[in-house]
Amino acid sequence: MAGQTQGKTEKLLSILKLQPVVPVLIVDDAKSAVGLARALVAGGLKAIEITMRTPAALDAVKAVAAEVEGANVGAGTILNARDFDAAVKAGSTFIVSPGVTPGVLDAAKGSEVPLLPGAATASEVMTLREAGYEVLKFFPAEQAGGAAYLKALSSPLAGTLFCPTGGISLKNANDYLSLPNVVCVGGSWVAPKELVSAGDWAGITKLASEAAALKA
Repeated sequence: MAGQTQGKTEKLLSILKLQPVVPVLIVDDAKSAVGLARALVAGGLKAIEITMRTPAALDAVKAVAAEVEGANVGAGTILNARDFDAAVKAGSTFIVSPGVTPGVLDAAKGSEVPLLPGAATASEVMTLREAGYEVLKFFPAEQAGGAAYLKALSSPLAGTLFCPTGGISLKNANDYLSLPNVVCVGGSWVAPKELVSAGDWAGITKLASEAAALKA
């Protein structure tokens, strides 16, 4: 069952390779999304994942897609085909899921927007490889075994690239980024809730710049 075509894989990689860290955002107020995204882009983080965990998320994706020059906005925490389609219509340039279901894979197959599907075990990785997916989200990274676990997968599952997400910070990001099978990491530390609430975009740009300087 072919899912992700080579063209979509290349499109996804072109986005993920923009930077070593993809900000993973929970947006409570769509009005703040544009300022937040502009601050992240100014710091060098152009690929931005807005998770579908709040009522404001879809409006936030729409606003960033329409108003933030240089941003590649994606939608995360996509759990079903309905959410996949809604995120694409809102302007998402990539889709991220914590795991996969047949419904999500079917929606992805019918869309030109690439999917970064989540996997946490060798069997899940193998299943997604059979469906044509070579680039996967490793989630929840720290809880599932961390960098040591991913390193152990690099030989038997050679050719698979990962974007680890979950429990990653500035302190441990390089543990993952140093691995040959890691293309980037996902993290929320670049947009702390207190800075977002305060509208401290300069502070977020500083954190983004630190993250962008990490070695991918």
